[in-house]
Amino acid sequence: MSNSAPLSETELREFAEAWYRKLDVHEPLENYRSFLSEEVEMVFPEATIRGFEGFAGWYERVISIFFDEVHAVKEVKIISTSDNATDVKVIVKWEASVWNAPEPYSKRIVLDAYQTWTVKRSTSGTPVVATYIVDELKYYEGSATL
Repeated sequence: MSNSAPLSETELREFAEAWYRKLDVHEPLENYRSFLSEEVEMVFPEATIRGFEGFAGWYERVISIFFDEVHAVKEVKIISTSDNATDVKVIVKWEASVWNAPEPYSKRIVLDAYQTWTVKRSTSGTPVVATYIVDELKYYEGSATL
């Protein structure tokens, strides 16, 4: 794939699905480096992080909180394309369990996360996230909350 070829919705969906598979199984941190641009900025409800080091701190924290995670990509839709970046709306259903000591049972979180990503091609031609913004969280009925 050419480094300048526009990203297709199919390619972006495959990229998003691969990203979330990694999150589901809590892959080793280094396995995310090829998915993130060097200047990545990620905006979560609880924090804004920058660069791989920022991602590393966030990731290490969340994998120690959430378990039995399941991400299901519901939608990947291109909203705009420029010469070097594609803005994408992503909707993902996220399920995770969390246990807060000393509670006797874990709780299940089930929500749809509405996100806006800006994705670029790396120098090798693969997609990388430049910005990742969680726009809104919509909880399912009966879900625990963050």
